[in-house]
Amino acid sequence: MAGPGDLATRLAAGDWPGAERMLRRAAARADAGPSVFYNLGKVLLEQGKAAQAATWLARTLATDPAHPGAPFELGRALLAAGDLAGAQGAFARALARDPADADAARTLGRIAERRGDWAAATDAWERVAALIPGDGEALVGRTTAAAETGAATAGALRASLLARPDLRPVALAAFARAGRGSLPLTLPPHTPPPPSGTKQPDGV
Repeated sequence: MAGPGDLATRLAAGDWPGAERMLRRAAARADAGPSVFYNLGKVLLEQGKAAQAATWLARTLATDPAHPGAPFELGRALLAAGDLAGAQGAFARALARDPADADAARTLGRIAERRGDWAAATDAWERVAALIPGDGEALVGRTTAAAETGAATAGALRASLLARPDLRPVALAAFARAGRGSLPLTLPPHTPPPPSGTKQPDGV
């Protein structure tokens, strides 16, 4: 009978089909636990078998609701399977489990935007901005959500976004999608960055 060492070897070598066969045999045992279900889900996801992976990752959480990695991986599997609503719920659960998980917050923001859930998108992008100050995607996401909802912060966020030359092309595309008259007719002047090696003035 193959042992844990054999499985570790297959996983390290990226032998996903071989690892899947071993894990399916282990999962069929009466004493199979959440670690087996979780690893099987991960191996299936590596092979692009998203729907099957989601089934095993959901079973992981049903067996061990406190499993640390399963909510995030379930979100990945559901997203790959095209279940945006389920993926949003899974990533929200992952973020609730670990409020410092910027990857979960970022993915949650992207999915909420695709679903038009602007309240959830706002919360997710605010979390990313708090965890990673100056993050460009978070600023674009917060500005887009504010424009879509007519939030009082829309004007200030728009000004902050347009003041970032590196984000201006993305900003214009975001405003065009959001509509609602958010695109100003006069853009702030663009100041190119100094040549490489040039010392920045004090205070910049």
